[in-house]
Amino acid sequence: MLSPSGLFNLEDLSDAFLFAGVKLVWEVLDQIKEYTLNAIGQAGAHGAILRRGGEVLGQTVVIQGGKVWDSGFELLGGDPTKGQMKVRLNGQERSDAAVIHAGVAIMDDDIHFAPGCKVEPGALIKGPTFIGPGSEVRQGAYLRGSCLVGKACVVGHTTEMKNSVMLDEAKAGHFAYLGDSVLGRSVNLGAGTKLANLKIIDRPYHIKLNDVTHTIKRRKFGAILGDACETGCNSVTNPGTVMGPRCLVAPCMAVKPGYHPARSVIR
Repeated sequence: MLSPSGLFNLEDLSDAFLFAGVKLVWEVLDQIKEYTLNAIGQAGAHGAILRRGGEVLGQTVVIQGGKVWDSGFELLGGDPTKGQMKVRLNGQERSDAAVIHAGVAIMDDDIHFAPGCKVEPGALIKGPTFIGPGSEVRQGAYLRGSCLVGKACVVGHTTEMKNSVMLDEAKAGHFAYLGDSVLGRSVNLGAGTKLANLKIIDRPYHIKLNDVTHTIKRRKFGAILGDACETGCNSVTNPGTVMGPRCLVAPCMAVKPGYHPARSVIR
């Protein structure tokens, strides 16, 4: 239950290799940066990286087929997370173009923008960060590095993310904090959800399942939410929280650390 396969459906998952060799799911927190850098390096071989580190974009750009377009395109709109975002290039409508809007702060070169993703004005991104196909980074989002965003995800308005993973179709749409955390497939964080990652007193974390207590000696450990978990608005998970798939958290709850079995209702 505390293995990756106990929390996530890894079949056809775009980032399943992230969990290779991981026995206890929180071990993946030490692999995010290296995995993200490797993923960016592989994507860079196909010319999919916008090399403008340290720059605030003065104009909207489109990336398609390894080419960066500063002009000669028309944005047709549509929801990228549903595959509906369209761009007209050379008279043809394309759904495989990434759109990076003017006003985005790109702090490093180690940032990958996959086909069909969109980054809105005012977002600030540090590397290494991988933004997957069809994902949307909304206005004012802050990605602080070692961020792995899967397919069709939402990094919402003023959401902050650091050393964290969003598996396919996970959403943190509004005012969220993700620190040293993993969101499973189709997880949805209600507005204002905070995944706290630092104990006030520096002590190990303890995760108990049945008669076994696991001691985790790391300074920062946020939350790991299994597939399809949902949190209510303004909820907070205490550092060292692990939830099985399909858990529900009521609004304004402070979730206790430790393991919460699948389908728990926390209220």
